[in-house]
Amino acid sequence: MVIKISKVLVANRGEIALRIMRSCREMGIKTVAVYSEVDRTSMHVRYADRAYSIGPAPSNESYLNIEKIIEVAKLSKVDAIHPGYGFLSENATFCQRCQQEGIIFIGPSPEVIRTMGDKITARSTMLKSGVPVVPGTNTKLTDDEKVVDIINKIGLPVMIKASAGGGGKGMRLVEKKSEILSSLRGARSEAKTAFGDDTVYIEKYIASPHHIEFQILGDQYGNVIHLCERECSVQRRHQKVVEETPSPIMNAELREKMGQHAIAAAKAVNYYGAGTIEFLVDDQLNFYFLEMNTRLQVEHPITERVTGYDIVKQQILIAEGSPLEIKQEQVIQFGHAIEARIYAEDTDNNFMPSPGLVTHITEPLGLGVRTDGYVFEGYRIPMDYDPMISKLIVSAPTRNEAIERMRRALYEYKITGVKTNIKFLERIMDCPDFKEGNYNTHFIKNNETFLLASDEAKIQFEDLAIVTAFMDYHHKTKKCRNGFNQTGKPSRWKDFHRSQNVKRIN
Repeated sequence: MVIKISKVLVANRGEIALRIMRSCREMGIKTVAVYSEVDRTSMHVRYADRAYSIGPAPSNESYLNIEKIIEVAKLSKVDAIHPGYGFLSENATFCQRCQQEGIIFIGPSPEVIRTMGDKITARSTMLKSGVPVVPGTNTKLTDDEKVVDIINKIGLPVMIKASAGGGGKGMRLVEKKSEILSSLRGARSEAKTAFGDDTVYIEKYIASPHHIEFQILGDQYGNVIHLCERECSVQRRHQKVVEETPSPIMNAELREKMGQHAIAAAKAVNYYGAGTIEFLVDDQLNFYFLEMNTRLQVEHPITERVTGYDIVKQQILIAEGSPLEIKQEQVIQFGHAIEARIYAEDTDNNFMPSPGLVTHITEPLGLGVRTDGYVFEGYRIPMDYDPMISKLIVSAPTRNEAIERMRRALYEYKITGVKTNIKFLERIMDCPDFKEGNYNTHFIKNNETFLLASDEAKIQFEDLAIVTAFMDYHHKTKKCRNGFNQTGKPSRWKDFHRSQNVKRIN
């Protein structure tokens, strides 16, 4: 049965709320925004057809306040709620409350959210369905002595992970026996704070892995397809920074195998909606199920760029009860796409958040450039939420062209009033390992010196390279001897120096 959705409440904020509302507007669907006190002037509030205040800045009093959001949904008489990502997007209780009130939740069922949200249950479910899983434990661990015993049996290195977690929270890598107890306590404490559950499980650590995820779509009639992969290995503290598709390591055979396992994983839990199956891939291209995200991903725009499908529209159609009209054989990737996350953070101060007043912003434009943002001149970025300003997405016929386009777009992106990571992202695009596609989840750590070099140091490196190339050229052509050419006249170094607009290196 198909139920037409005519009004949607977006239970989120910032760029993702605005992005969802844009697809709704194209579909002729009215939107309702909710906002905390510090988000009163936010762009998603201005864009929506109606907007309601739901409390003070702290998330647990506003964007995580289930009963307040349900109250607004009933007051505004919406047909459905879209949770976006983060906040309540993977909260089974919220999903269930929507169902109880006769409101369509644009996402999977609460049973699926619970199953895949619990990492232990998810691992067991995948094992039963034949999906490869990283070796480790399949029960929740609460006893420290038992954890130590299991780690000794599995062998180091291992990952300690929060059973109820995700997004890098409650996760610790243990490489030495002396680190086991301190890492365990740290993981438990962080898990308790983030998820209210300090149980953990253990996974064998895979050295030098690639983090590759498959976008899946499933309807309410058992049809499931995938929209190919995304490479998400450029990470800092287990948080993604840059994503791209196709993956540099992917080939047709591997894509076919991983895609089929992603579909099998979704079918194993009767999944419907948009979701993501995440894998770790080792140096020998063996792959293992990592987790499933039962929601829209931050990096979904690059998949939209190379496939042409609006994933938010597909979510809404599926929630209405429409069968999938896309067949697997129709899914074709066109060109290459890259996403860079623009954050208000100080890269010179351990990436500390940099909230404050935006005094100027110029977003990049041009062929193959998309910006999903919400910040404008005069907007004050609050300190209460994730400091992401926007997502910069580019696409081009080839990977090399996409990298060059991203470099150009980052150069054009101007923000003043707050510190940003734009220069850091530019260096990622300039890094030889990234340009060659020769990277894994250790990319930032392995290239720290290059990526975190000060602007002055980087300029000096570039100047030295220019000078070296100039001198090498004149040495080979015998045109330059101690500053004089073969005619005995002074060489043209000064003219060359001026033309390159560089500083002389003493």
